[in-house]
Amino acid sequence: MFDSKNMINFSTTELIANGEGRNVLSAIEDGLRTCDEFIISVAFITADGLLVLKPILKELEGRGIKGRILTTDYLGFNNPDVLDDLGHLNNIELRVYCTSNGSKHGFHTKGYIFKQDQLYQIIVGSSNLTINALKKNREWNTRAQSHKDDTYTKEVLEEFELYWNSEFTMKYSEFLPWYRPRWERSNRQSLQSIAEQVELKGSLKLEPNLMQRQFIDNFNELRYRNETRGLLISATGTGKTYAAAFAMRDMKPKRLLFLVHREQIAKQALGSFQRVFDDKSISYGIVSGTVKRFDADYVFSTMQMMGRSDILKKYNPDDFDCIIIDEVHRAGAESYQRIIDYFKPKFLLGMTASPERTDGYDLYNLFHHNIVYEIRLEQALDEDLLCPFHYFGISDLWIDGKEINIEEDNISFSNLSEGERVDKIIEKIRYFGHSGRRVKGLVFCSNKKEAKELSAAFNLRRFRTISLTGEDSQEIREDAIARLTGTGDYQGIVDEQLDYIFTVDIFNEGVDIPEVNQVIMLRQTESPIVFIQQLGRGLRKFEDKEFVVILDFIGNYSNSYMIPLALSGDRSYNKDTLRKYVQSGNRIIPGTSTVHFDAIAKKRIFAAIDTANLSSAKIIKEAYLDLKYKLGHVPRIKDFKEYGSIDITKIFNKYKSYHHFLIQIKDKDYNVSLTPIQEQMLHYISQKLATGMRVRDLLALQLLLAGKDNIIHRVTELLHGEYGLELSDKGRINLINILSNQFSVSSAKKTFKDCIFIEADGNDYSISKIFKKALENEDFRKHISELISFGLDRYHTRYKHSILNNTPFAIYEKYNYEQVCQLLEWPQNEVPLNIGGYKYHRETKTYPVFINYHKDEGIQDSIKYEDRFESPTLIKAISKNNRSFTSDDVVSAFDADSLDIAMHLFVRKNKDDEESKEFYYLGPIHSTGKENAKEIVMASGTNAVELEYRLDIPVRDDIYDYLING
Repeated sequence: MFDSKNMINFSTTELIANGEGRNVLSAIEDGLRTCDEFIISVAFITADGLLVLKPILKELEGRGIKGRILTTDYLGFNNPDVLDDLGHLNNIELRVYCTSNGSKHGFHTKGYIFKQDQLYQIIVGSSNLTINALKKNREWNTRAQSHKDDTYTKEVLEEFELYWNSEFTMKYSEFLPWYRPRWERSNRQSLQSIAEQVELKGSLKLEPNLMQRQFIDNFNELRYRNETRGLLISATGTGKTYAAAFAMRDMKPKRLLFLVHREQIAKQALGSFQRVFDDKSISYGIVSGTVKRFDADYVFSTMQMMGRSDILKKYNPDDFDCIIIDEVHRAGAESYQRIIDYFKPKFLLGMTASPERTDGYDLYNLFHHNIVYEIRLEQALDEDLLCPFHYFGISDLWIDGKEINIEEDNISFSNLSEGERVDKIIEKIRYFGHSGRRVKGLVFCSNKKEAKELSAAFNLRRFRTISLTGEDSQEIREDAIARLTGTGDYQGIVDEQLDYIFTVDIFNEGVDIPEVNQVIMLRQTESPIVFIQQLGRGLRKFEDKEFVVILDFIGNYSNSYMIPLALSGDRSYNKDTLRKYVQSGNRIIPGTSTVHFDAIAKKRIFAAIDTANLSSAKIIKEAYLDLKYKLGHVPRIKDFKEYGSIDITKIFNKYKSYHHFLIQIKDKDYNVSLTPIQEQMLHYISQKLATGMRVRDLLALQLLLAGKDNIIHRVTELLHGEYGLELSDKGRINLINILSNQFSVSSAKKTFKDCIFIEADGNDYSISKIFKKALENEDFRKHISELISFGLDRYHTRYKHSILNNTPFAIYEKYNYEQVCQLLEWPQNEVPLNIGGYKYHRETKTYPVFINYHKDEGIQDSIKYEDRFESPTLIKAISKNNRSFTSDDVVSAFDADSLDIAMHLFVRKNKDDEESKEFYYLGPIHSTGKENAKEIVMASGTNAVELEYRLDIPVRDDIYDYLING
């Protein structure tokens, strides 16, 4: 069996494919992370395929773990630069099987072998070392465990050695000088700027892409309805300027005003419109500090110039048929308002990538709450509208060849001397590299002084860089961009071109530099919005740029939790979700983009997540107001999900109910008054029933609202006819208890004493007098109806299709103690405050096991259990104190299968926050018997039993990785 602390143990062979919560890349990383030697044999290796493994290869180098990699010149696919990069890794021995130098055979192997002691983890299948194969393509690979003496292991190793030592195989150092002059890059389709990713028709007329066509259809629909304003929300790099140009081509305005905040952006927008329209009869002009073409048909102006009174007076209020405002999230400023108030266009179009505001300004109201189209980062990546990015969160330090312990030596990256800091940055940018012939990078710094000093230090190290701040003129900025991109006067003049521009925030938004292939962040993450703006500088597609490298030098900041918040796009503000993203982002992020955090960066972000108050009144209120502004009215409960806002259950948990929250924040647009009994009922349904975990409770409430009688009979029929579920006798009793508040611990029973929804009516039940009276209030009835709809939707989307056969639980969903006991249909008043690890309930023959994984070091010895996964299908769990092989609960676990006892496993990370009371459900489990158990003595001196359980379902890769390593 594998060492539980190292190599992952797979009890059977398994399929490794790209899909939900898993991919080939993560499987290879798992193997590398746990091995003491590795072998890779693949036909094809791409720059991005190698890049995403560089963090773990660097880690292995530091631990002295070496590997052999065999590839080929087959079909001339492999770029010599990639082979050179791979060959320079200190812990890698690289050889190349030559098919064009005498061999009569092609070479198309795809195998990954990881050795740990006497055991091997072997992945063989269809995946080369390319990012598409590792993350996106439909791939089939088999992962198996095997002992060194097994026939399978011997055959795989013998086959590898045959090619490794073949007469046609060359060492990398000998092969590359021969191969490089013979290699020519294949004629692959170039990647263009997203704005240029259009279909060319017979007339060479530019046509919109899919996203742009959807926007245009919605835009035309708004105009058809005689709406006069609309908002386009479009992720950075997805081509919103071109989308606007295509829409204007349909609209055909006689005169148009395009407002921006910088002259450079006005010039870029003008060029985009000229390309789309290709109409010589239209005149175009710039109005800015340096150019003033007032009489043009289509005017592209800076806001600063157009906002001046003397400039405004040069136009009549109705001169422009359409006005477009770029980066319109700035529109709350007085200068913007002056322009908007003056002009009376037929249509006002606003465009932004980040409409969320923290200054209280209602941007959505400005555009009459008409969202023409919205596409966020995750959707854009999934639809391949953006250049893939590879993000590396970096905090590890190596100085003079020595790894520095951040915690013990009290050193942080920002506190290093200037020379050490610059060397550190250069080491990383060279190691992770870039896509394309040369680097074209942006470096975001904390302040102007830092930008200037770092630029000067880079220049001393023979880089070509410049620092830009808000103090620099437009001409200086444009010249620097031309030098960076090698365009204009600098095209072909290598000595004048720049490698990097160091800046603070002037490139956060608006400036379009598609050529950027590396973004370096050397500042604190102040908000998810700014983070995405800066990340977005590299996301535009461009020729000779297959991906962009993002290097984020993470400091010891208390708000570093914003990084996973920004990258994931998740707005539920769930700490566990953020932790899982930090640990397993590669398994989750769409497309071929990847996310990597080094060990120290993970530790820092986990610490920031642990201490952050993500259920604070401030966060909840800001999320609510942003949604309210977007809609133009008090949101309904379902709107929070529909518009991707905060998980409304956070409101339920903190404020009892949505109604109570609205009262607490004193929303002037909410004027509902309820009785204490009605508020108590809303509290009960919001927290106990609207979770959607059990559909029968919600169906019963729905029937009560509809005025039906014989509730239990009707629910039974509905469950059977529409849901294929049966209501057992215990379930019937449980349902009655739930709706009459007989299933609660004593404190909850008191809190919800008036929550009696049904009462006996002959042989069945009907609506209670107290609930019927409460429903006479239409506002209360509306709240109940919305809660029922919300709960039913959660059941259908989160639980219905994930509930395992013969269980009431959905795999990988989270439950607390009370919910587990309810779903197992334990009788009233049998919900313990703390189950203490597990509890066998004889009447229902159910046995839930609860495990806190990775307990804190300071936890008291008496409960310091060493529960641990041996593999995704095997877990060791320690019994309660003072137990032996003859203890009743231990015997029941041993004999569960023969006694028809249903055992279920629930696991949580042991984090002290508001979500820690919930456990992931990992499925049914079975004891492997007394022969695999042992009696032990705990550190406290008490006796206990270590049991081994087998899981019916292997834990999904992302959940397993998070639990084990997070």
